[in-house]
Amino acid sequence: MSLYPEIEPYDHGMLDVGDGNRVYWEVCGNPLGKPAVLLHGGPGSGCTPGFRRYFDPDAYRIVLLDQRGSGRSTPHASDPATDMGVNTTKHLLADLELLRRHLRVERWLVWGVSWGSVLGLRYAQTYPDRVSELVLTGLATGSQAEVDLLTRGLGRVFPEAWAAFRDGVPEADRDGDLAEAYLRLLSSGDAEVRARAARAWTDWETAIAMAAPRSVARYEDPVFRAGFARTVTHYFANGHWLGEDGVVLRDAGALRGIPGVVVQGSLDFGNLVGVPWRLQLGWGDGELVVVGDVGHDAGAEGIASAVVRATDGFR
Repeated sequence: MSLYPEIEPYDHGMLDVGDGNRVYWEVCGNPLGKPAVLLHGGPGSGCTPGFRRYFDPDAYRIVLLDQRGSGRSTPHASDPATDMGVNTTKHLLADLELLRRHLRVERWLVWGVSWGSVLGLRYAQTYPDRVSELVLTGLATGSQAEVDLLTRGLGRVFPEAWAAFRDGVPEADRDGDLAEAYLRLLSSGDAEVRARAARAWTDWETAIAMAAPRSVARYEDPVFRAGFARTVTHYFANGHWLGEDGVVLRDAGALRGIPGVVVQGSLDFGNLVGVPWRLQLGWGDGELVVVGDVGHDAGAEGIASAVVRATDGFR
């Protein structure tokens, strides 16, 4: 794998973004280098040190942040007292702009992973003059078709795991919006109900990632599990807070003039609704790189190598 060596941040902090929220950020690499920002997935996954290694540290000023409610940002979504009403796409876009100004960045390369690709696309469509390039991995656009695929459609591919996932909600809710049903459980005043729902949700996430049962280490952390499941369902049940279904693909033309690369695994389930090809058609300036025999995993060897080639190419 062609990742760069491990590095440590030379600066970090907690940015007061309002609404009682403080967002963790860090910067590593070359202080005078080309600015680049990483938008993590989930929503609610938070950043990990490995993301620093996809950029040449001699060429890039690498910015990582934990989006509201995740990672080291406060308050954390795992706390039932945390107000999720101020955790929406609009808020995350405003946070990103506030951080850009705080770090005195004029324009930056935006790398979005999974949910981060939704956020990165919407950021570029809203602030095209602030984005020098886009790199997207595990592409998603936040459409209802994608949510339906992930919460119900894949039940035909993983029937046993899906039956357990479906049965994790009350019987009256099993034929309805499963994300909404889980969100209600994850918002319960009963800690046991919340814990069971978080475990059931992450077990399903593990199954569709085609990993061995509960082999994803982060899902064994009850704090991560609770915050992640609550944040994902909060977004899934509310159209990813995009305001209009399909808006990211509809506005793909706003990306013209922004060069970019989409690195997509050939086995990524998002391909079943045609997202990468539909985006490429509307964008026009984005290159689609399909990596064979891998799925929705930015850490897979072929995916990682292709992302590094993309960031190297934009140096």
